[in-house]
Amino acid sequence: MSESSQRQPAAVLFDFDGTLIDSATSVLAGLQYALTSASVEARCALDASIIGPPLRLTLAKLAGSDEPALIDRLAASFREHYDTDGYKHTEVYEGVPAMLQTLHDAGIALYIVTNKRILPTLRILDHLGWRTWFKAVYALDALQPPAANKPQLVASVMHKHELAAARTWMVGDSEEDRRSAETNGLRFFAASWGYGGAAGAGLKTPAELTLTVLGNRA
Repeated sequence: MSESSQRQPAAVLFDFDGTLIDSATSVLAGLQYALTSASVEARCALDASIIGPPLRLTLAKLAGSDEPALIDRLAASFREHYDTDGYKHTEVYEGVPAMLQTLHDAGIALYIVTNKRILPTLRILDHLGWRTWFKAVYALDALQPPAANKPQLVASVMHKHELAAARTWMVGDSEEDRRSAETNGLRFFAASWGYGGAAGAGLKTPAELTLTVLGNRA
């Protein structure tokens, strides 16, 4: 095995929102629908900066309350809007499909690890026709019991698929993504085109990841 191939990953874990897809418009519309349905005024800015954490945490921040009954009502309204039609308005970052296709064709095992609920995640993947590019797709609520946070989710995926940390990379846009990678000993790349503002080695475009993984063969 050449020195170049030893440096190449066998697997890449991807965050979803803010890394592969731009769901801001559709998610924010769903959040606004939930607040309006419950006659709740947002207690913080309803913009892309709020996207990333699990749904219930996001709703609690917006509502200024973590009262279970209220959050249950808001979550139900969000799901009513987003899971039936809203997810179809998800946008794709330029260059992402080509990157995924190239890495998949090169034999790199691709995974998704996301805070997004598994139901809309899979619906978006099917809507975009992306499902076949990924070896597996994981969300916090895809595990039983659900993973407490993304670092724990990543650890579970690493264990289940027997992924070696030295041959596994992670790409994401948030500080939680960076912590998830570092906690599990993975090389991390920040998707600078996303809205999470993660620190670390930054990728200006998806094509840069392809070049980094495959070198001159890309």
